[in-house]
Amino acid sequence: MPIATPLVCGDISVIDYRCDAGPGDRPYLEQHQSFSLSYVRAGSFGCQTRGRSHELIAGAVMVGYPGDEFVCSHDHHQCGDECLSFQFSAELVDSLRDSRADPKKFWRIGALAPQPRLMVIGELAQSAARGHSDLGLDEIGLVFAMRYRELLTGRQPRFTTPKQADRRRAVESALWLDACANQDVSLQSAARQVQLSPFHFLRLFSTVLGVTPHQYLVRARLRRAARLLIETGQSVTSVALEAGFADLSNFVRTFHRAAGASPGHFRRAARGDRKIFQERLGAHALM
Repeated sequence: MPIATPLVCGDISVIDYRCDAGPGDRPYLEQHQSFSLSYVRAGSFGCQTRGRSHELIAGAVMVGYPGDEFVCSHDHHQCGDECLSFQFSAELVDSLRDSRADPKKFWRIGALAPQPRLMVIGELAQSAARGHSDLGLDEIGLVFAMRYRELLTGRQPRFTTPKQADRRRAVESALWLDACANQDVSLQSAARQVQLSPFHFLRLFSTVLGVTPHQYLVRARLRRAARLLIETGQSVTSVALEAGFADLSNFVRTFHRAAGASPGHFRRAARGDRKIFQERLGAHALM
C-alpha cells in the first residue's frame, strides 16, 4: 500500500504518495476519488485504466477522473515510485473548463508522457513542499491544472486588462490577507472574499499586484515577525506562531532567506550589534 501524506486540503488538495511496491507485489484495483493530476517525481509504475496500459516514468502525469478504476503495477522497477498528486473539486474543474473541449475526454486520458511545461511546475511544487519556495502548493496546483488544459486544448485562457473595480478587488484582498496573516488562509478562502473562482482570483491578484496571494501572505508574515523580533522580547518560537508560521523550522528557513540572517541574529543586529550586518555586507563586497 502506498503511504499518502496530505500536504494541502481543500478545493485544491495536494498529497505526497510514496510506494515501495516491486515486481513481486500483486496489483490491486483502485478508484479515483476526484479529478487529479499526479506528477511522477521518482521511480516508475504501470497503470491500466479504461482498457489501456500506460508506463509512467519520472516526469509523467497520471490523470484521474472521479469513479474511474485503475490498477498499478511495478513489473519493471524494483524501488517503487513517488508522486505529488494535485486533486481538484468538481467546482474548481468546472471553472477551468474550456467550453469547446469535452471535459470527459480531457480528464479520461489516463496518463500523459513527460512534458517540459508540466515538469518544471511539478519540480517547483516539490521545492515548495520542501519549504524552498514562498509559492503556495495550492497556487502551484492550480497553475499545473491550467498548464495541463493548455497542453490538451492548444489554447491559453483569455484574460483582459483588469478594470478599476477588479483592481480595487485585488487591493481589498491584499488588505484582507494582511489582516489575517496570522491565520490559516487558503487560496479558495481568499478568493471567496471577493467572490471569484480561485483561477480568476490568482490571475487577477498576480497581474495587479505583481505577486501571488501566497507570496504576499508569506511576506506579510515576515513583516510582522521582523517587527515582533525588534520590538518585543518574545521567543523566536512565539514570534513565529504569532506571525502566522505554523512550523518553526519553516519560519527560520524563510526568515533567513529573506533577511540574510537568522531571527536571533536579526534581533541582535536590530538592538545594536552592527557586526552581524557588517559581516554580511563585507561578504557581499567580496563576491
